[in-house]
Amino acid sequence: MLATLAACRQKMSNQPKYDPLEPSDFFADGMSARPRIPGTVARGELPLEGFLVTGKINNADGDGFPFAITAQVMNRGQERFNIYCSPCHGRRGDGNGMIPSRGLRHPPSFHTEALRAAKTGHFFDVMTNGFGAMPPYNVQVPVNDRWAIIAYIRALQLSQNGTVSDLSPAQRAQLGGAQ
Repeated sequence: MLATLAACRQKMSNQPKYDPLEPSDFFADGMSARPRIPGTVARGELPLEGFLVTGKINNADGDGFPFAITAQVMNRGQERFNIYCSPCHGRRGDGNGMIPSRGLRHPPSFHTEALRAAKTGHFFDVMTNGFGAMPPYNVQVPVNDRWAIIAYIRALQLSQNGTVSDLSPAQRAQLGGAQ
């Protein structure tokens, strides 16, 4: 019985294992550290280059989107915008969210001329790295969701700054023939 109780005190720190970079006679190459299997990517590790993950082309803010913008992407962007962005920027993107209404600094409106003219890479960089009083959201918001949010921001900008000439003839007819 005493031998059984002694076995219950085995600590996890006292176990057979290799330490990093320790020589090994178990593996043919003599190394305990194993090489990465070709084609695998460690969990949470993304490539660090390319427009998709940086929003940059030749170290400058890129424009456009790295994938097609569909209704599904727009819906995802609206959902993520309402969660992460609207508390400060407001649901319309005008900078009048509930956080500034409580006395904190107002973020810029997405409807200013400067932000309407800004490239999509600018928005991606700000969400990834933060800017001014805005903290980085790279941990909370995955890469594809950041692009979906940018697509939704562009839709918000169009909704507040569109003109009749932006509409197709069929859409103008629905409005009663507005010119």
